[in-house]
Amino acid sequence: MEWVETIGKTIEEAKERALDQLGVHEEDADFEVLEEPKQGLFGRVRGEARVRARVRPTQARQKVDRRDRKRSEKADKADTTATTDQSPAPRQRAPRAPRAPKAAAAAEDSAALSNTKPSDAKPAAAKASNTSRSKARPANAATASGTTASGTTASGTTTNDDRVTTDNERKEQLVDARQVGEEAVRFMTELVSAFGLSGTAELLEDGDDLEVRVHGQELGLLVGPRGTTLQAVQDLARVAAQRRLGDHDTRLRVDVGGYRERRRVALGAFANQMADEVKSSGVARVLEPMSSADRKIIHDTLSGAAGIATRSEGDDPYRRVIIAPAND
Repeated sequence: MEWVETIGKTIEEAKERALDQLGVHEEDADFEVLEEPKQGLFGRVRGEARVRARVRPTQARQKVDRRDRKRSEKADKADTTATTDQSPAPRQRAPRAPRAPKAAAAAEDSAALSNTKPSDAKPAAAKASNTSRSKARPANAATASGTTASGTTASGTTTNDDRVTTDNERKEQLVDARQVGEEAVRFMTELVSAFGLSGTAELLEDGDDLEVRVHGQELGLLVGPRGTTLQAVQDLARVAAQRRLGDHDTRLRVDVGGYRERRRVALGAFANQMADEVKSSGVARVLEPMSSADRKIIHDTLSGAAGIATRSEGDDPYRRVIIAPAND
């Protein structure tokens, strides 16, 4: 996928705008920081952060490749085992041949050796050694090393290959969305307490879309100017809940003190006001540049408005919404 460029007051804000545009989680995107805000006099920040991002290859294809690779490794091991069984027995194992469980088996092996030509002596000895070992072990033995078909050794211990396979299968299991949400609620509850504030967190579910809302008094410290602190808090919640559990499918958002909801309401009212002006004047209105999330609120609000059409024009970070009469 092509790179997209976004800007923001901070690098995190620019990253979030890029993620909103790409529609993926932060761990599923590649970032390059093109420009960082500069520190001015008296601690003031000058300039804006500029980053570019693109979507990484999806996790699903990696899982398929991993399973194919595991099957290929097992096939290679099976071929290696077959080759080992057909090769001449090692010299240090030669004394073990007389320890076959039955005398008749040893006699048959001796007769077979005496009837072979000198050039066939070594393969015959290997065949006799393998026959003795196969009779001394269970019929379902998988390899010459003593590993059974179930993946355990003769002593009942699990092999390293089985442990690797089990770990891979565990990683490939889907993480329940509710488990991710509960972990995010726990994190936000502890964070509010760590800030010395009073508040409660609740979880709202919509399929794989989760939203954790924190309610309380004087929570502005967790929101920050223009929601910058809230964005950082949301990133931390994603790390604590999604990355730790290995989740890649759930979309998690955090709202503190109803800030995001108030912004949705304000943008909706603003969109309706602009639509009324367009109807009265018959002239299209071009709004200021907005993030993809804010543009979506404008489009959704006016999607059912009679005589009004909306569209987006321009490239991020200067992409903006145009509200026009429906006949334009």
